[in-house]
Amino acid sequence: MFKRLVSSALIFGAASLAPPVPAAHAMPSCAPRIDLVEKLSAQYSEGLVGGGLQSQKELLEVWSSPETGSFTILVTNANGVSCIVAAGKNWHGKMPDVRKTPDIAG
Repeated sequence: MFKRLVSSALIFGAASLAPPVPAAHAMPSCAPRIDLVEKLSAQYSEGLVGGGLQSQKELLEVWSSPETGSFTILVTNANGVSCIVAAGKNWHGKMPDVRKTPDIAG
């Protein structure tokens, strides 16, 4: 029993250390901002939809495509290098305000 427990722990432990499998359309996580912006625009049809200063040395930007719903969040450092911190699908700019929905029940 102890051998099986140790073997299982070793197998699952080794699997957790394996590098992630890259996606077919994966982009580098950090690169010069101009390179990432060009790729977001050309390959994913994403445009800048918002952003702001995260600190005095970091700019946070949200890029999204209204056609596909994809989005990417970049953080750009003062040296001009941007890093992708999040990406996904089904982006929406604003949720509807449910407080303004009329009461159907009554």
